[in-house]
Amino acid sequence: MTPPSLPTPSEEAAPVGSSAAGSYPVGAVPQPAPFAPVGRIPVTEVFPVVEDGRWPAKAVVGEVIPVRATVFREGHDRFGATAVLVRPDGTNGPSARMHEVAVGLDRYEARLAPDTPGDWRFRVEGWSDPYGTWAHDASIKVPAGVDVELMLEEGARVMERAAQVPGRAPEDAEVLTRAAAALRDTSQEADARLEAGLSQEVTTVLERLPLRDLVSSSASYPLQVDRTRALAGSWYEIFPRSLGSGADEHGNWHSGTLRTATEHLDRIAAMGFDVLYLTPVSPIGTTNRKGRNNTLTARPGDPGSPYGIGSPEGGHDVIHPDLGTFDDFDALVERARQLGMEVALDLALQCSPDHPWVAEHPEWFTVLADGSIAYAENPPKKYQDIYPLNFDNDPEGIYQAILEVVRTWVHHGVTIFRVDNPHTKPLPFWQRLIAQVRAESPDVLFLAEAFTRPAMMRTLGKIGFHQSYTYFAWRNTKAELTDYVVELSQETAHVLRPTFWPTTHDILTPFMTAGKVPAFRLRAVLAATLSPTWGIYSGYELAESVPRPGYEEQIDNEKYEYKPRDFAAARSNGIEELLTRLNAARAAHPALRQLRDVWFHPTSDDHIIAYSKRVDAAHSPTGRDDTVLTVVNLDPHSARAGEVFLNLEALGLPAETDGSRPVVRVTDLLDEGSYEWSGQNYVRLDPFVGQAAHVFAVEAL
Repeated sequence: MTPPSLPTPSEEAAPVGSSAAGSYPVGAVPQPAPFAPVGRIPVTEVFPVVEDGRWPAKAVVGEVIPVRATVFREGHDRFGATAVLVRPDGTNGPSARMHEVAVGLDRYEARLAPDTPGDWRFRVEGWSDPYGTWAHDASIKVPAGVDVELMLEEGARVMERAAQVPGRAPEDAEVLTRAAAALRDTSQEADARLEAGLSQEVTTVLERLPLRDLVSSSASYPLQVDRTRALAGSWYEIFPRSLGSGADEHGNWHSGTLRTATEHLDRIAAMGFDVLYLTPVSPIGTTNRKGRNNTLTARPGDPGSPYGIGSPEGGHDVIHPDLGTFDDFDALVERARQLGMEVALDLALQCSPDHPWVAEHPEWFTVLADGSIAYAENPPKKYQDIYPLNFDNDPEGIYQAILEVVRTWVHHGVTIFRVDNPHTKPLPFWQRLIAQVRAESPDVLFLAEAFTRPAMMRTLGKIGFHQSYTYFAWRNTKAELTDYVVELSQETAHVLRPTFWPTTHDILTPFMTAGKVPAFRLRAVLAATLSPTWGIYSGYELAESVPRPGYEEQIDNEKYEYKPRDFAAARSNGIEELLTRLNAARAAHPALRQLRDVWFHPTSDDHIIAYSKRVDAAHSPTGRDDTVLTVVNLDPHSARAGEVFLNLEALGLPAETDGSRPVVRVTDLLDEGSYEWSGQNYVRLDPFVGQAAHVFAVEAL
């Protein structure tokens, strides 16, 4: 396949003083919008729209998307609105009548789900509602004895017109025809004739397919629909060299290999993980190689950081000789697939001083005044074993080289790239690369590992990244979690798909350090139930929680040494069983694999958080309503007890005036306990007996 047609550098406007301006042909310079007349029924403030349609909003196959718009008209006649999805081939897809969601503000919403991947579009149509206008006027005039026969005849004519709407089912047309006849039946009282035109049967038919006059469309806005893994997945991160590593009888360490790592995949798959994430597997340089715990002097046998990529053996498109060969890599990918997992690979665009690119293309790096090449820094951190690429010196050469690296790994079965620090590279580079890879391999996904300013994180999502790391690891209190999840699920879901990681190989927060096993348990529950994509770093099962002094990362960090683990010991603390149950719950309940509908329920103790996720039957792959209610003790140091006050409407139930009557049966997916709950319920959660949370499947009584 060829990549999208893009303008050449000469077609781009060059910012003043930018020697590399225009080097990334990622789109023409935006121009002011031409004059656009307002529609007869105005449609404004359409959502989800990214930068006036400059970039597509995000969705995945089967994901329920809220489409909103402000729709209004002059005068007092009634009007309506319809949201329409447009398929990649230009034909109309699913559509739905919109309903007012902000009473008095003319704000309307419909919820639609695309059914195939591709480049979709959507629009909102405003229209005059003849039936609604007649029904409003007739329900006032006829009872008052004003223009009775005229109003009933007007209604009959509206029914006849509505019966002829193209696409009307014959049985629905018959309902409207009968209503027209009843409106004209002078043998009946006027009130009875009016009732025939206002019946539930008639309104249901016209809800399905209304009579629409003066249809006025908004602009058509882009919607990129990806495969479902772009939204939902359970990740497990490994350093392949640690799985199978060890010391011989002389104390000399040897590396694990891709083959020995493959032997561990059955255990990972048995816990329900469906994405196997590999840190870099390329050769590691020896110049300025870091020793254990990031010391500046490596000892004999220290393997170095896998992020110091490149040696005489090769660079980003080569496998470290200690790990094996591409045949070994292919075997790991194939075994992962057999077990229901796909493989994600770290894409770290930096070089060790020994990388072949340093000798072959010194212009790709920054040379300082003393003639040395600048190494990477993120003050106070220094990375003396890494040279960052300078994308301004030869952007086209660097782009083509990295594109070939990505193609190499895609050829060997990698379907997801976890991109290290994308915010330190030019955004036009990413926009071009992701667009071209998507054109060639539409199933390949990119995850942005960017812990930086919100504007950068959102824009990385806007220009193409399918998923994003988040600040979940540092959101600990009830208020922090609630505010953050509301932001991610309601305000930015159309541009940034979050992934929740309690820890990573770079991150060990004070909460985890102080909270030990209870903290690891409760944070796993939060990550797995709040976000459709979540992940853990190998060793999470063992609650590894000792920090390197002065840093929020683990002591004896795996980035700088081999780290064999006794995973059998994990069974004693119950975390591995918890992870297995959480992933089983996610697999069985589509509500946990969606992002946009999360509702928080009040609790009497601010250390207890309660929230629900719901998918209605019309949009559930099971064809049934699916609701999951999670209650978590946020305090890893003590048991907590209190009341949970259910928002029954958020659970898809009618509000109850009697809060004491049982209205739902809740079944705990973690321990299989079952209870009948009313609108107000007592809970006690003790992390020291392994009960940090409830994850309830909810059924109406």
